[in-house]
Amino acid sequence: MSAYLAALDDLADTKGRRPDAERLQGLLDLVWRHAMEERPDVATFVGWPGHDDRLPDLSLDAVARRRAEAGAPLRALATIDRETLEPGDQLSYDVFSWQQRSEAEAARFPAEHLPLSQLEGPQTDLGLLLGSMPTSTPAHLANLMARLEAVPTLVEQTIALLDQGRAGGVTPPRVALRDVPAQVGAHLGDDPTASPLLAPFRQPGVSLDAGEAAEARRVAEALMAAKIVPAFRRLHDYLVDTYLPAARASTALADLPDGREWYEERVRHHTTTDLTPEEVHQIGLAEVARISQELEQAREAAGHRGSAEEFAHHLRSDPRFFFESPEALLAAYRDIAKRIDPAVVRLFRRLPRLPFGVEAVPPEMAGSAPAAFYLEGSLDGGRPGRFFVNTHDLASRPAWNMESLCLHEAVPGHHFQISLAQELDGLPEFRRRGMFTAYVEGWGLYCERLGGELGMYQDPYQRFGALDTEMLRAVRLVVDTGMHALGWSRERAIEYFGRHSASPHHDVVVEIDRYLVLPGQALAYKVGELKLRELRAEAAERLGDRFDVRDFHDVVLGQGALPLGVLEAQVRRWAGSTS
Repeated sequence: MSAYLAALDDLADTKGRRPDAERLQGLLDLVWRHAMEERPDVATFVGWPGHDDRLPDLSLDAVARRRAEAGAPLRALATIDRETLEPGDQLSYDVFSWQQRSEAEAARFPAEHLPLSQLEGPQTDLGLLLGSMPTSTPAHLANLMARLEAVPTLVEQTIALLDQGRAGGVTPPRVALRDVPAQVGAHLGDDPTASPLLAPFRQPGVSLDAGEAAEARRVAEALMAAKIVPAFRRLHDYLVDTYLPAARASTALADLPDGREWYEERVRHHTTTDLTPEEVHQIGLAEVARISQELEQAREAAGHRGSAEEFAHHLRSDPRFFFESPEALLAAYRDIAKRIDPAVVRLFRRLPRLPFGVEAVPPEMAGSAPAAFYLEGSLDGGRPGRFFVNTHDLASRPAWNMESLCLHEAVPGHHFQISLAQELDGLPEFRRRGMFTAYVEGWGLYCERLGGELGMYQDPYQRFGALDTEMLRAVRLVVDTGMHALGWSRERAIEYFGRHSASPHHDVVVEIDRYLVLPGQALAYKVGELKLRELRAEAAERLGDRFDVRDFHDVVLGQGALPLGVLEAQVRRWAGSTS
């Protein structure tokens, strides 16, 4: 028995000898600290101290141990009488129970055999991780060096997991992996010192003297050449010679062993609902039909008199919708964020203390990355949030959807929600750092719809772009369930997507291949947004003139990320107590 399981048993044995509220807090703290021990990379991203010198242990033994531990806290939780707890602790109890049951269900399936894709893996994740670490003191550089020294082990562990999955027939679809060798190749250039992993050593903090910085850079470059490049070379050769030729030609998660049940679990996990794939598919078809009508109205408002296909061609080809340089694209996003900032006080009482910046997606991952994404900052760690913008292939980065992207990824979307949750003093850490997909991504999509209330979308093309990005999320409900549960081919999904979106073909293909390697994740956006809209409308109707959207947003954001059922109960309780 692991020390963690023994500690859980010890806590369960205190039933009747310690107050249940105290035991609940002890359980939540124990599980959180164990999670940070197991995921030191996550600890760095959320600003939890003490783990910045390690990488996750992906050894076969560690993976097996974690599988055995999944859901184990539920046994201790069952010894706590929920009814004796105060309302705040009852909410923590409910959220924790949902989380642990979801983890136990997920452990039934071999996700560890899929440690690498075009979106995840050491070839992409390590650069983001090391780039998130401070570099201003000798201790910081020592942490960076320790992680660099651990990279070869992590790469070898990744190869072992990939090979175990290959032997069992559990791989990502081969077609989605086509860019991965080139991603790994970014670490194999003729000049190892130019590796993206060494970027932190090229820009050390100002408090270091020149000699310390130069020596750290020299040691890191030597380590890169002697151990890290050879490790990535082994990964590259394994992928090209062994793994990709053996990767499956099929695309559906349902095609894997127990794949239908695995996909149903992914749908429940990401949507935090009991919706079936077929129910999600029908919701998607209805949303596609509704948004199609609104898009037609937006085309007319933009003065277009031709067909939808002609308008899409216009959007994809008119030079006025594109930028001539990455710097111009980044500057335009920064300008949009500055225009949003003064208006948010009309809809929000609480604003995050943590700032955010706009940065280009690292080049080694840009070819397979989406148009934009957000990476959380840390108030405790002194690191701002980062809104990453993809400047790769500028001809596929139109300007007409930039306002909605900024609203979703930055303000008041992910940056507000994640940063405000971190600032919720008094909540257990797992509540402050919660990442329930339907809540987080549903909030981001809901914030796109706030654009009109924030004075955005004055340009009819930006209004069309906002509807087009909403259509993207509705299409996801159709094609994700279609490919993974209903027998759709990748080609059919690409055709359906292209028929209902003005997005460039490259973006369509990148999106479809994202759904292939992250089954169910893309369903969370629309499911979560629809629930938020439903709850807002319900509260507004119930409260009438007493409804204030700022109060609604306080309730939604005031408890950290929640499963949708728990959120629904919270909002209805607030509306009932206010009416």
